[in-house]
Amino acid sequence: MAKTVLGIIGGSGFYQISGLERIERIDLETPFGAPSDSYYRGAIGGVEVVFLARHGKGHRILPSELNYRANLWGMKQLGVEQLVSVSSAGSMKDEIAPGDLLVADQFIDHTYARRPSFFGDGIVGHVSLADPVCADLSRDLAAAARAAGGKVHHGGTYLCVEGPQFSTRAESRLYRSWGVDVISMTAMQEARLAREAELCYAVLVLVTDYDCWHASVAAVDIGEILRVMRLNVDLAQQAVATLANTLGGRTRSCRCGASLKDAIITDRAAIPAEVAERLKPIIGKYLKA
Repeated sequence: MAKTVLGIIGGSGFYQISGLERIERIDLETPFGAPSDSYYRGAIGGVEVVFLARHGKGHRILPSELNYRANLWGMKQLGVEQLVSVSSAGSMKDEIAPGDLLVADQFIDHTYARRPSFFGDGIVGHVSLADPVCADLSRDLAAAARAAGGKVHHGGTYLCVEGPQFSTRAESRLYRSWGVDVISMTAMQEARLAREAELCYAVLVLVTDYDCWHASVAAVDIGEILRVMRLNVDLAQQAVATLANTLGGRTRSCRCGASLKDAIITDRAAIPAEVAERLKPIIGKYLKA
């Protein structure tokens, strides 16, 4: 049976994984530069887990400054096939309360200053993002979060904004009219790149507050966000451990591992050799004669 390698990208407040054994620190350089920090590889039960703190030690990197391509490439390089993002967010609906967890299944991208693709420089690829998360991994993640004792909303739309400032009230009311469920600043680029890297991807959202549309909110209060976040992180830690044990040695039966099939439309003879070599870990199998 193939070895399961689960990747975890931890967001605000989620800087390590409880219960990770036989920990090895790994520093990588990628064709896209340096990741946010060192990767930490270990095991939970019989499952290999690779962890990366999205914003680096001490939370020092803005959402717009993150090297998303390097972060995802490093996960691919370390053998990860299934990737979970942990992300804090504000709620855009009354029924999604601070302290709840949400496993998002859709995204709206409202960013403008980020590199969203591994492609370019002479090669064009168009993957489908109609369903931007892995349904199988999301289902298992939601079940693991419930088993940890969380109130879990399975499904919902994650609005990804540029930041780093929180919304104005006018923006918050506008976003509510779009029907989104939560608002945050990071997961959309990870979802895009995970699909290009043929990784299963799921996101566990830690709801920390109501965005400023809510009548009870004088303004987004970072102190209150951090208080709720600490409570949510404990649930997320337990959910990750439960998920790892659930996955066990299970092989993937979804279609995420063939996301690039028929997506590369550039004539193979026209792809620059140095670009083909750089992207070989994700496109190599599609360039063979």
